[in-house]
Amino acid sequence: MADRNKSNSKRHAHKDSGGGKPASKTEPHQPFRLRDIAKALGPGLITGASDDDPSGIGTYSQAGAQLGYGVGWTMLLTFPLMAAIQEISARVGRVTGHGISGNVCRHYPASLLNVVVMLLFIANTINIAADLGAMADATKLLIGGHGILYVVIFGVISVVAQIFLDYKRYVSVLKWLTLSLFAYVAALAFAKVSWGEALAGALIPRVTWSADYFTTIVAIFGTTISPYLFFWQASQEAEDQRVDVHKQPLIEKHYGAQKEFHRIRADTIVGMAFSNLIALSIIVMAAATLHAAGKTDIQTSAQAAEALKPIAGAFAEVIFALGIVGTGLLAIPVLAGATAYAVGEGRRWPVGLARKPKEAAAFYAVLALSGALGIALNFTPINPISALYWSAVINGVLAVPVMVLLMFMARRKDVMGRFVIGGPLYWLGWLSTMVMLLSVLAMAAGFFVGE
Repeated sequence: MADRNKSNSKRHAHKDSGGGKPASKTEPHQPFRLRDIAKALGPGLITGASDDDPSGIGTYSQAGAQLGYGVGWTMLLTFPLMAAIQEISARVGRVTGHGISGNVCRHYPASLLNVVVMLLFIANTINIAADLGAMADATKLLIGGHGILYVVIFGVISVVAQIFLDYKRYVSVLKWLTLSLFAYVAALAFAKVSWGEALAGALIPRVTWSADYFTTIVAIFGTTISPYLFFWQASQEAEDQRVDVHKQPLIEKHYGAQKEFHRIRADTIVGMAFSNLIALSIIVMAAATLHAAGKTDIQTSAQAAEALKPIAGAFAEVIFALGIVGTGLLAIPVLAGATAYAVGEGRRWPVGLARKPKEAAAFYAVLALSGALGIALNFTPINPISALYWSAVINGVLAVPVMVLLMFMARRKDVMGRFVIGGPLYWLGWLSTMVMLLSVLAMAAGFFVGE
């Protein structure tokens, strides 16, 4: 056995060297390549990165502008909660071979599924509209022109790419688009950050007992832990299993389950850590520039980019604006795709971005409809700030029942078989659910107090 392994190692070394001399025993390991890391990561990375969409960037910018460094602690708090619920979502998809809607339609009343999917469709479509508007505004800052034209261009590109690009190539494009988020880390180089205050704000919660403060905290939780992320990651795990001929749902083929769970955990932790690092960078950037200059009325990511110019310089504005466009191109396909998966799986249609358009016509029709309505909303007099607010309200309300359903499914043997979820991950999932419930209750209390 040892001789055969040694022979295999030599053969692989010879193959990797491109047909040259076989590698010697003392040959060092292959050099680090970003492409190899990106290939190893999957749905978790894309899910985490898409969480920092243009509307999310607007929320984080507003938080940093209004509350300064003192709100950074929310990113450390939400990280384990976000990672836990996303890992549970991914496990459900990998074990069952179905996304969340696919499992709900098989084990729960159709009326419940219809309400959840309808709310998700509405929230995601409004979010797409807001993201397209922010991307158009950012592009206008960079090169001028007509914003509505950019809305159409970005919307059409996002939808057409999902429908006609090869699945593996498309996923690769999404992975590389995650690099655009490093623009916000780079932008910190142009800001005069008080790193001592920033570190204290991240590690030590400082609570201000005011309605504005708690409204902002609720907005951060609602932006960071969003229902479309659960649907997307679960469906992508199921999709990857369908595409790979060597994989089957773990409930049918138990072999290799622990290896798959380790992969899902690593992928999810990296994705969520990446997401929260970028979010924290945006908060710190806004605190160091906008809050320090007394500019606290920042409502959108595009406004944040524009406001940075006189404070941090034109280059910081350009980096920030380019990041908005890049993350929008990443987030819109995830929003539209999550909607299509939710509707299609609930109706038991053939679904999946790996299928040809004629093989999953209804699935792609829903995807295109969501994108088209997102474009159309930008032609209406609807206030984008109001739209974002109501989208956040719908997402916050929707997150709670979806998370409760997810936690119940994770413990059902008729759903998960021998892979029911327990232990610390299970209780962390419930803690995340309770935090979201408290956020919704706080939002409702604030609404009624305001009335």
